[in-house]
Amino acid sequence: MGENFITVGTQVLELFILIAVGFLCGKTKMLNDKIAKGITDIVLYIVCPCVIIQNFIREFNPDMLGKLLITGAAALCIHVVSIVIAMLVFHDKMPERNRVYRFALIFSNCGYMSLPMQQAILGSDGVFFGAVYIVIFNIVMWTFGVWLSSGDKKSLSAKKILLNPCIIGMAIGLVIFLCSIPVPPIIAQPITFLANLNTPLPMMIVGYYLSQTKILDAFKDGKGFICVLFRLIVIPLLAFGGMMLCGIRGTVLITCVIAAAAPAAAATTMFAAKFDNDAKLSVNLVTLSTLLSVVTMPLIVGFANTVGG
Repeated sequence: MGENFITVGTQVLELFILIAVGFLCGKTKMLNDKIAKGITDIVLYIVCPCVIIQNFIREFNPDMLGKLLITGAAALCIHVVSIVIAMLVFHDKMPERNRVYRFALIFSNCGYMSLPMQQAILGSDGVFFGAVYIVIFNIVMWTFGVWLSSGDKKSLSAKKILLNPCIIGMAIGLVIFLCSIPVPPIIAQPITFLANLNTPLPMMIVGYYLSQTKILDAFKDGKGFICVLFRLIVIPLLAFGGMMLCGIRGTVLITCVIAAAAPAAAATTMFAAKFDNDAKLSVNLVTLSTLLSVVTMPLIVGFANTVGG
């Protein structure tokens, strides 16, 4: 049991070393907002789809397809439960703050923080199932998340959902997997090179944004701590317990727990800024949850790996 905690803790520490590099780059002005935005776009539009496609380049396996569907169903249930909890727990008098608290509780950083850990702990199968979680995350975020942040159903856009780069990557990957399409090395190798950027670049960007915030401000908000408590501990433990009761074990279970245990999504800040909600609060929640996740993620993922791995 102790070995599982040490293994997970080591992986998280490695990721936070990369975050520290990004933090230092921000403090020394080697990174700025323009560069960070450019790198973020590269990760979102190129690297993430390549990660997904890379891990779908495999022969069709009915058992893996079944597990893929189970992962999608579990991810959807986790988001629905998170939405119910968020709507019940937070009733701030200021709508622009209330929306941010709810968004941060519901949506985890299942791309930036989870995929590297799933890759490190579970290998290609972890990313294979993690890609499905990300697709569900994007569908929920660009539907309910947009409505939550804007308060206006007219803000919903089917085009934005369908043209999301991760969903496009998932569609391409599924075709390759379901049809067992052979991908020649001259194409597969560049995809692998780009996919390998998924760990260092996102972690450095998280570190950069941490360097641009007043970290102490994040520790002064009582409701913020409640939000982070649910995001980092309650939601992943509920996900773990629910999946165990349903008889789900192994890689699917650990993949979903890793995704559910991740800190608040970076999109919390992007959506807060886009829809004129409390952007400062969103930065504080992302900062606080990211810092505390260095402790909570090893404990929760290590526990889940020991009991249900």
